[in-house]
Amino acid sequence: MDIPSLDLNLLRTFLAVYRSGSFTGAARLLGLSQPTVTTQMRALERLSGRELFERLPRGVAPTPVADELAARIAAPLDELAAVAGPDPLEGARPEPVHLAGPAEFLCTTVLPALAPLVAEGVRLRVATGLTDPLLDELRAGRHDLVIATARPRGRTLHAVPLADEEFVLVAAPVWAERLTDRLPVEGPAALHSVPLVSYAEDLPIARRYWRHVFGRRLSCTAAMTVPDLRGVLAAVVAGAGFSVLPRYLCADLLESGVLVELLEPEDPPINTGFLVQRPGASDNPDVIRVRDFLLRAARTW
Repeated sequence: MDIPSLDLNLLRTFLAVYRSGSFTGAARLLGLSQPTVTTQMRALERLSGRELFERLPRGVAPTPVADELAARIAAPLDELAAVAGPDPLEGARPEPVHLAGPAEFLCTTVLPALAPLVAEGVRLRVATGLTDPLLDELRAGRHDLVIATARPRGRTLHAVPLADEEFVLVAAPVWAERLTDRLPVEGPAALHSVPLVSYAEDLPIARRYWRHVFGRRLSCTAAMTVPDLRGVLAAVVAGAGFSVLPRYLCADLLESGVLVELLEPEDPPINTGFLVQRPGASDNPDVIRVRDFLLRAARTW
């Protein structure tokens, strides 16, 4: 797409809208008002003679023309921003790194791994939540890095695989004694009379396990729901029933016998987590430091 009277400000605004997925998010990133962003995008569309964004009830969706333009200008504008940005003052302390992801994985695995960096002076600001809202906040500039439980849709965010989590079917020994001999013979029917403890009412992890391991749909309902897998684990350890949990969360308890893996399938279900970085060049060296440190540490998880 050729644009007469090229205006870098319009292109910067376009890229911010493209990456954030909304005029409001771009305004926040650029320190502009939302009407200013809207006016600039209308001007760019008039100059190009093409529609760049489809207006949605929430945010905007890029057209193929916008995809093409973003691919052409993203790297040069990021390089220009890095060169033209203010040089950090010698000895100045970098800004905190804003990291977000699932509470359980952050608290049990990621934050202990990052402890050496914090001890060396890196500052972290950590937020927890579900992947889709966190990615929306990443696009809007609220986070520098997000650990996502699924690869982001679209091409506006750069994601790299971080670690695989294996799901295991577990219960306390009091239940395992009744189930371990029955499960290989009866299959999942052996669990119908056992309370199911789940993260959410729609049983997302358990349903996936049932499809992958048993090749059928999970039809039971939860006896208890806890919106934190650490709470699910505590309830199962106390004998409330069975659940499906990530192995990283309960590996020590399985090894000690406090918890029992009810079934050991040859091909257990696995979910890949991704490390996603905020679009655009970062002038904070600690963001790159935390990112690279996590990718190295994850090789041992």
